Amino acid sequence: MRRQVVRVMIAGALLVNLQGCAAVALTLLSAGASVGGSAGIDYTMNGAATRTFTAGHDQLRGAVLTTLRRMAITVKADASTDEGRKIVAQAIDRSVEIELERLTTKATRMRVVVKQGIFFRDRATAGEIIAKTGQIVENGTKITSNAN
Repeated sequence: MRRQVVRVMIAGALLVNLQGCAAVALTLLSAGASVGGSAGIDYTMNGAATRTFTAGHDQLRGAVLTTLRRMAITVKADASTDEGRKIVAQAIDRSVEIELERLTTKATRMRVVVKQGIFFRDRATAGEIIAKTGQIVENGTKITSNAN
């Protein structure tokens, strides 16, 4: 919320300086108004998508594995880390890295990076993995024993 307020304030300051240019001002205003409209998914400069869920670590892990299975993305590794869990998966021409970080017993942060080759990051696929995982968590979809 605070980040969105800062962005809107910056957009407003820029609008004051662009009094005579309505086209640029409207573009900036619409960009500022849409900040945060992506269901709580944040993107970093390096192409990672992140979201914090109100769900325990094990519940979120099961939802992630169900999402990957539904998207036909093959899990290559699923290992415990000091912070939580790291899942590595493979699509046809993309590699997927998912980190689950325990924040509390009922809150877990999910970070997804989808790489296509050495330089390219696929933010759309990373965002979709998070969105579909969120739907499973929110709907309470039963997770099959294969997800464990």
